[in-house]
Amino acid sequence: ICLAGALIGYVLTVGALLLENYWLLVLGRAISGFTTADQPIAQAALIDISKDEHEKSKNLGMSVGACGLGLLSGPLISGFLSDANMVGSFASLELPFYVAIGLISFNIVLILAFFHEPDFQKKKIDFGVSEVILTLWKVRTHPIVLRLALVILFALMGLNAFFFFTDTYLLAKFQFTTFQNSMALVVFGVTTALGGAYLTAPLHKRFRKIPILYVSLSLIAIGIVAFVLNPVPWLSFALIVPSTLGFAGMYPTMLSLFSSSVPPSEQGWAMGSVVAMYALGSGVITALGGSIMTLNIDMPFIVGIGCCIIALVFMALWFQDPNIKRLGEKAES
Repeated sequence: ICLAGALIGYVLTVGALLLENYWLLVLGRAISGFTTADQPIAQAALIDISKDEHEKSKNLGMSVGACGLGLLSGPLISGFLSDANMVGSFASLELPFYVAIGLISFNIVLILAFFHEPDFQKKKIDFGVSEVILTLWKVRTHPIVLRLALVILFALMGLNAFFFFTDTYLLAKFQFTTFQNSMALVVFGVTTALGGAYLTAPLHKRFRKIPILYVSLSLIAIGIVAFVLNPVPWLSFALIVPSTLGFAGMYPTMLSLFSSSVPPSEQGWAMGSVVAMYALGSGVITALGGSIMTLNIDMPFIVGIGCCIIALVFMALWFQDPNIKRLGEKAES
């Protein structure tokens, strides 16, 4: 359903570009946005098929790695296909969306052919607006999920304050070109992909999850501090790595805690709660960061550091709970 919605959304987007119709573009993006639950559903499916905690950690890490590859390849493919210097007369604004339509269609075929859902009991779903609101409100009735949600909200706000404004910052401070900013995005994508794919499972096997979170969040904050204080343009590429590695360690670890805090029948809801926190944090940072950056180009990053500190304080206050500590046990294979 989610991929079909994304497919329809991109088809409408192509139609809007060809017809130069603004409202068709809005409709296409709205449909795509409304059906963006594919990520939490995929993460819940990976959890469902995992045989033990070690395999769950590995699968969640691979999902974060795949997101990193998407962050890396998506903008590069779009830029390449829309640049006449690269593909000549084939270049157009619509071409990247045609490729996206093809990739979504291929993804749908792969799921239909190879994915078999575990035999869990199905129940009727209410797609009404009230059900959406009640699903979000449900977090309030789960104390552990609520605490995890607030920690990941501020952690992701801290990371997004860094990620969203890096290109504008590098342009303003060092006069980076479009190519140099693209290379910064490449560093972010490669580090996320490699960190998520190859660090998550070994870390979860050797260490408890709560200390991993403390180190990961601290690494995000320290990396942002170093990035802002850096006076050397080329060193900026290397200083993207610490915060990105911190994210690659923090995000799958938080996903694992969310997963362990609810029964199998609520995995989709738990993963959806994470995405809801991501969307909320992204909206706040986007709305706030643009205005405060006009006052001082360092301000979004200072806000990001502050958000990481708040997340660490929440952890220190709430993660002493024995129930949360039990969630953070090492993953046994």
